[in-house]
Order: sequence, then structure tokens, then C-alpha cells
Amino acid sequence: MRLDGRRTSDNVDDRRGKRPSGKISLGIGGTIVVGLIIWFMGGNPVSFLTQQAVDGITTTNGNYTPTAEEEKAATFAKTILAGTEDVWTAVFQQNNMTYVPPKMVLFSGATQSGCGNASSSTGPFYCPADKTVYIDLSFFDEMDKQLNAGGDFAYAYVIAHEVGHHVQNLLGTLDKVHEQQQRMSEKESNQLNVRLELQADFYAGIWAFYDNKNFNSIEDGDIEEGLNAASQIGDDRLQMQSQGYTVPDSFNHGTSAQRSRWLKKGLQTGNIADGDTFSVPYSQL
Repeated sequence: MRLDGRRTSDNVDDRRGKRPSGKISLGIGGTIVVGLIIWFMGGNPVSFLTQQAVDGITTTNGNYTPTAEEEKAATFAKTILAGTEDVWTAVFQQNNMTYVPPKMVLFSGATQSGCGNASSSTGPFYCPADKTVYIDLSFFDEMDKQLNAGGDFAYAYVIAHEVGHHVQNLLGTLDKVHEQQQRMSEKESNQLNVRLELQADFYAGIWAFYDNKNFNSIEDGDIEEGLNAASQIGDDRLQMQSQGYTVPDSFNHGTSAQRSRWLKKGLQTGNIADGDTFSVPYSQL
């Protein structure tokens, strides 16, 4: 991506190296790799934050010195967040609405959120309670090495996807979905969550469409990186990799084909009205 000269967002709380107060949950799995699968396959990652407490999983402020690579990743994340601020402010204005950007928290190891304790094993997530995107930047390295989904546009897609959930929150979509899920079977709830996640993928595509229009930011190969990342994190692919078979009724983020399709649709149309994943028959998503 072409990002030289771009502004960075100041709506960022950098907690890297800070030890949270109290004890922190490691989440299900207890490792980054298992955490990646949990994040990509579980609808709301906060539901995977358990009460298993451990001490000493982050360093103190005095002992933490970010590497040049970590600083580069932090600047990248802040730049992408700034781009989402510009895009969604304009899109909301076009629809006679006001966009209030989310905050982003950068952390290392573990932190606390408005939705509970969080660790790097949970992966990036959006917390509607405090309207904040949380991300441990080491996740980008795991995308590259563990999921074969590396590349700057792929990393930007992850951030834009989480910001997409913030857009859903502002539009009232998250509340409607969560309220409906209380009255559904597990299968029905999972299917509704797939619709929610695919719309967030579509919104990530909307961001990319306008970011490129504003800054000519997309280079050769970028779109392929994004579509590859979307494909690599499909429920069907991840289940096959982890257990050798798929359980479609347990899908709650969408298949590889679905995730790629909705990201690509946002990239191609740039029209938020085309992102209604809730009216399409489930078999046609």
C-alpha cells in the first residue's frame, strides 16, 4: 500500500508494555495459534475470555522498549485507522449522519477492555461497550507465519473489518442482531453472526474503495493479498486445518468463498447500500 505522507490517528491508546491491574485471562486455548482460530471462528471473541487468571504475562513500562519493526507496525495501524476515520466520516455525511470514530488500543500480551479482560490469544476485536478496537500488533506476524495471510493490505483489512463492526454499532445493527440471537437456536444464531461478519468484511471493502479513491493507496497485488486473507480465514478452511472436517452449522464468520465475495463486493461498488447481508437467502450469501 502507498502510505507515505499520510496522517496518523491520534485516537489511539498505546498500552504496549503496560502491565494491567489485577489478573488477566489467557482465553481459550492459551496460545496464539489456538487463539487465532478462536477469533476467526467465534462470533464475539469476548465470549472466549475466561476467568483463568495468570500473573506476569506483560512487562512493566520500564522494561519495555519497542523494536523498530514494532514501531513500524504501530505507525501502520495508526495510519490505517486515520484512513477509516476519513472514509467513514465522508460516507456518513453523504447519508446525513455523523460518524464518531472508534478508539484503538494497542497492547502487548494483555489488557483490560470495556468487554472484560483480553489477551493476545483472543486476536483483534471490537468492544461495543467502550467503542474501541483492541489489537496486539504481534497478530500481524501470526497472520503471515501461521495463516499464510501476510501483506500490508491484508493487515489493513483486519483493522478495517473491526472498524466495520463499529459502523454496525453506530447504525444499530449490532444491538438488533444480539437481541435477536437471544431468542434463537445455536444454529440460527451462528447463521445470523455469519451475516454480521460478512457485512463487516463488506465494510472493509468500502473503506478500501474510498481510501484508494482519496489517496491512490492500492498497489499491484494488494487486492489479491486482501482476498487471500479473507479466504484463509474462512470457517471451512480453518476447521479443515484444525480438525480435518467441517461442521457448517457451527460456522459463524462465513466460508472462504463468502468472505472473499463480500470483501470484493465492497471493493468494487463502494456503495454502503449494497452491503445488506441480512436480506439475502442464507444459501446465497
